[in-house]
Amino acid sequence: MAETAAPETTAGPPPPDGTAPEPVDEPAAPPAPAAAGTDLYPGRGPFAAVLFDMDGTLIDSTPSVERCWARWAEAEGVPLERLLGWHGVPARAIAAALVPAERVPDAVRRIEALEVADTDGITPLPGAAEALAALPAGRSAIATSCTRPLAAARVAASGITAPSVLVTADDVTHGKPDPEPFRLAAERLGVDPARCLVVEDAPAGLAGARAAGCATLAVTTTTPPDGLDADVVVRDLAAVRLVVDDDGVTVVAA
Repeated sequence: MAETAAPETTAGPPPPDGTAPEPVDEPAAPPAPAAAGTDLYPGRGPFAAVLFDMDGTLIDSTPSVERCWARWAEAEGVPLERLLGWHGVPARAIAAALVPAERVPDAVRRIEALEVADTDGITPLPGAAEALAALPAGRSAIATSCTRPLAAARVAASGITAPSVLVTADDVTHGKPDPEPFRLAAERLGVDPARCLVVEDAPAGLAGARAAGCATLAVTTTTPPDGLDADVVVRDLAAVRLVVDDDGVTVVAA
């Protein structure tokens, strides 16, 4: 929060963040990895903090999302193809675009209830636990398009240890691709967004991060490399190592 789809630009399963899927062609191979220990942001780091997206970046909740959004669409009378192109966008924005205005509040409550109740198969993504463990308090946050109850349910199901700073759809007026979630996360950490690194899997999240003035690291867990406009693109968080010292966080190739 979905990722891969048939080569004929057909719809893939919904992404793991409580949003809708978008079609993708045959995934391109990720870029060749840098040599181990290479500073991936020379001249830009060290960073004051790392701001993580959650679904599709730290955890894989695809099985739940596939089930829940299919049920939601059927109940709302929304054709599945209308769920395309919303990856990384909050559920309330999707509902506002797909159902009449008077039905939006109930539609949002229904999808949240479905997803909070269905957390089977949610797992950490490679490198996520290690990345979170490498960062001391005050050096990391999560900025997610999920609501707070859904984020809490998925964190618990995945077993990851989330940072104390968690920005959700409930905390902002404008969700991704607006920069507000990342600016708020940086504010709560007491750091300048320009000194933050955002880790994302979705084009909408990356657009918000750039608009906030953050450096960007994209993982190809849900989107092919050629669909990710980021400073650095890697397979997943297992491809990097976060090194912390008094100056901040340096990101090196694993």
